[in-house]
Amino acid sequence: MTDNTGSDTNGPEARTPRTRRRAASRKAGPPSTPPVSPATAESVPVEAVPVDTVPATTAPDAVPVRKAPGKAETAPKHAGKPKSGSASGGRRGRHERGGDSRGGRRNEQATPAPVDRLGTPRRLPKGGLRIVALGGIGEIGRNMTVFEYDGRLLIVDCGVLFPEDQQPGVDLILPDFRYIEDRMDDVDAVILTHGHEDHIGAIPFLLRLRSDIPVVGSKFTLALVDAKCREHRLRPKLVEVTEGERTTHGPFDCEYFAVNHSIPDAIAVAIRTPAGVVLHTGDIKLDQLPLDGRLTDLAGFSRLGDEGVDLFLVDSTNAEVPGFVTPEREIGGVLDQVIGKAKQRVIVASFASHVHRIQQIIDVAHTHNRRVCFVGRSMVRNMQIAQDLGYLSMPDGVVVDIDTAATLPDHRVVLISTGSQGEPLSALSRMARGEHRQINIRADDLVVLASSLIPGNENSVFAVVNGLAKRGATVITQQSAKVHVSGHASAGELLYLYNAVRPSNAMPVHGEWRHLRANAALAVATGVPEDRVVLAEDGVVVDLVDGRAEIVGRVPVGHVYVDGLSVGDVGESTLSERLVLGEGGFIAITVAIDATTGRAVSSPEVSGRGFSDDPDALKSAADLVDQVLDSLAAEGVSDAHRIAQGIRRAVGRWVSDTYRRRPMIVPTVLAVGAD
Repeated sequence: MTDNTGSDTNGPEARTPRTRRRAASRKAGPPSTPPVSPATAESVPVEAVPVDTVPATTAPDAVPVRKAPGKAETAPKHAGKPKSGSASGGRRGRHERGGDSRGGRRNEQATPAPVDRLGTPRRLPKGGLRIVALGGIGEIGRNMTVFEYDGRLLIVDCGVLFPEDQQPGVDLILPDFRYIEDRMDDVDAVILTHGHEDHIGAIPFLLRLRSDIPVVGSKFTLALVDAKCREHRLRPKLVEVTEGERTTHGPFDCEYFAVNHSIPDAIAVAIRTPAGVVLHTGDIKLDQLPLDGRLTDLAGFSRLGDEGVDLFLVDSTNAEVPGFVTPEREIGGVLDQVIGKAKQRVIVASFASHVHRIQQIIDVAHTHNRRVCFVGRSMVRNMQIAQDLGYLSMPDGVVVDIDTAATLPDHRVVLISTGSQGEPLSALSRMARGEHRQINIRADDLVVLASSLIPGNENSVFAVVNGLAKRGATVITQQSAKVHVSGHASAGELLYLYNAVRPSNAMPVHGEWRHLRANAALAVATGVPEDRVVLAEDGVVVDLVDGRAEIVGRVPVGHVYVDGLSVGDVGESTLSERLVLGEGGFIAITVAIDATTGRAVSSPEVSGRGFSDDPDALKSAADLVDQVLDSLAAEGVSDAHRIAQGIRRAVGRWVSDTYRRRPMIVPTVLAVGAD
């Protein structure tokens, strides 16, 4: 590991001018690692995890391990600075790394040192760049990153997250805009890396705060955004770019690079400011045989590496997966075999934006003399956009509407549907439940799930698969046939990216914690110093100052829930109550009391919903309420609120002891007889 002894960003070492050019001829792959002492082996990347204390070595050469908090906890701004004897006279560029830099620590006894917890970030130093993720780090979805320089803001992506089982009634989850909602006039632009919902889905909600923000993206991405905004009756200010172009937004000079993903027109963006160069990959993979011939621009990345990339934000989704992603072209042959052998109706579920996969299905259907029908509102809309823009080729007569498809023999039809992730309102989910108005699953139907399983959607997808199988369909998934490949780079491809870019600092993004850690390990393996790999999460503030990226604080970031037409008025307490209702049911207790004495003037009424089908299950609870009322009246308690609390506690204990359940208990105490 490079001996970065100048860890105090206010020290003289940090002010040493950066060596901006990196050697493009640096040997690829992990650098040779000399023998290291136990103290060296304990070094870890700068990360966002909850800690109370962090060991700090007493050796003059030691690099302190700095950690930041998890979501519910906070951690130190720094772990102290090394003694003056550790100064190295400036940091090395990455092309200067050698064997000595990894073995520079002395084997000294470590002693624990208490540190302050991470809190409100310091004021951004003059000439520094601040990076704050409002979503997308520590989770899969709602990607949104805010860059700040000299009081101006640039946003990269603005997506949504889809709810899980523990969020009942929620339609969408948005990034938390609190950090920027009072600074919307400072936003110079929003750059969109591609058109997936987890990157563009929250744009209409952001534009409600300020409608004239320039929205920058490629042709297909902006077409999807425009259609989405029309549904919200918004007219966004769209700025179309292509790979190789550069645009300027305030102090941010942005350059765009072609990247390969599971949607057309994906781009990466390099952001130049006086603080340095940041490269954000967006979602990326290195398919060497892409269906559209559009390769990820590794040559451009390498050129940027020659210039010097100070911070590399890298897609982490498949960092745990070894090797390389299978080329998309190989999927066509598998689909041809699967659909070609089918004797009955074929239903293929896919992402509504995966134009290349839909093109493969159309081509196979045409080869086998089948007609194609799109099912699902987003599928119909997106494929029409793709056809209008020339991204989708449809032979004459192949695509028919759903009414025409219903008149054709089963062996002449392929239905392409939404719902590959088990979304409750999607077309495939409604088919699995027998609730689709026009399509009924029949025995011998072949259903192909041409998609990968997004973490968090497992239960929903398996429920759909079981529902289809129950109705007699044969279901083929990625586990049983190679009908889909991921749109995210595996570990082998990420190594290529790191070796091409040769960043000074790396920050894994777009993934859960296990993905982020795996990506961090790849960065270190290719030579990024361990203390230059920043493991952050949503809300953690990272400053790039004098060529070093460091965690400096945290801002409040939570989940913003969309429930119907309401945005943000459903919180964690409401979801907790919904879960209690769903798991334990509801018990209502109504009783009238004398306002003066507190004694009951009528028998209590106890009823349950979702608690038990036994009409006598709560009979004993009514007797218990009578006892509580008598006890409280004897103590002279006549306050309706205190009586309600006593009833709730007593009935809660009784239900727990009797049934081992925790229903929601709502007592209503009516005081009567008062003047």
